[in-house]
Amino acid sequence: MSTLSDNLLVFAILGYLVAMILHASEYSLAGKRRAAAAAPAEERVLVGAGGPPVSTESPVAPAPPSAPADPESADPAGPDLGTRLGGWAVYATGLAVLLHLGAAATRGLAAGRMPWGNMYEFVLAVTLVGGIAWLAVMVRMPKLRLLGLPLTVVQILLLGFAGLVLYTQISPLVPALQSYWFVIHVTSVVTASGLLLVGFVPAAMFLVRDGYDKGRVRFPYTLGARLPRAEALERLTFGLHAFAFPLFTFGVAAGAVWAEAAWGRYWGWDPKETWAFISWVVYAGYLHARSTPSVNRRVVMWIAVLGFLTMLMNLFGVNFFFTGLHSYAGVE
Repeated sequence: MSTLSDNLLVFAILGYLVAMILHASEYSLAGKRRAAAAAPAEERVLVGAGGPPVSTESPVAPAPPSAPADPESADPAGPDLGTRLGGWAVYATGLAVLLHLGAAATRGLAAGRMPWGNMYEFVLAVTLVGGIAWLAVMVRMPKLRLLGLPLTVVQILLLGFAGLVLYTQISPLVPALQSYWFVIHVTSVVTASGLLLVGFVPAAMFLVRDGYDKGRVRFPYTLGARLPRAEALERLTFGLHAFAFPLFTFGVAAGAVWAEAAWGRYWGWDPKETWAFISWVVYAGYLHARSTPSVNRRVVMWIAVLGFLTMLMNLFGVNFFFTGLHSYAGVE
């Protein structure tokens, strides 16, 4: 069963890779469609007898800035290959998530416990929640489908790092984790972390799109021409964070209750506890800034990006660079 889990993870990564390539192809073709649509039509002229050419074009106002990529808009000249590729990317993502789910489920069956007892399994679970959440977003808001490109890149990087660096053989839980709080605390943190992972993507892409809208021409702002509108990215970012933050708060509180039962104190400023608190403060700051009209939206999005970076520090940096009571990573 353990070998099956390992093999399924490899196929899941390949599935995300295929989805990434399809999304990248759709992204590229979307830019070509808009370039063709923006090209001025050839001006027709009527040649009078002995008179100057007379244009049939009526004066028109300058066109507004080009709209963002809409994967549902088709090129009138024939079938829209980009849209079809985007649809296939969704199916490839769905298949990858199913394989991902199989890898996590078989790992749990082989271990005889919930499959998040070490850092490898935790990353496996967080990215699984992220994949499922992204599929739900695409069903509800299909016009944001092009965000699947950066999302699949993040999935591949995290899963590849987990498989190559964090992988550890299945082993029983250490005594400190053998509690019903293991399910309550870690499940809530895993779910919140997966949602915050997905929320990071539109936050980062908002910064790219907003920079493009403001006329910035250097990389990576040039990529913003094909991204959804900044307003849509901002709303999606807020929706995901507003849903994830209470779950994360509950997870931190449940961890404090578990710490009192296991170690006789609710809070001890252990490195992981400290960084969890830092992440909580940053995300609380994001929600506060977002509800304050005077705060620039770019500043708000930078806070959301910073929040995810603190989550990565809590997940990887604490386990690699610090030693504490939460040292259950399973890696040297």
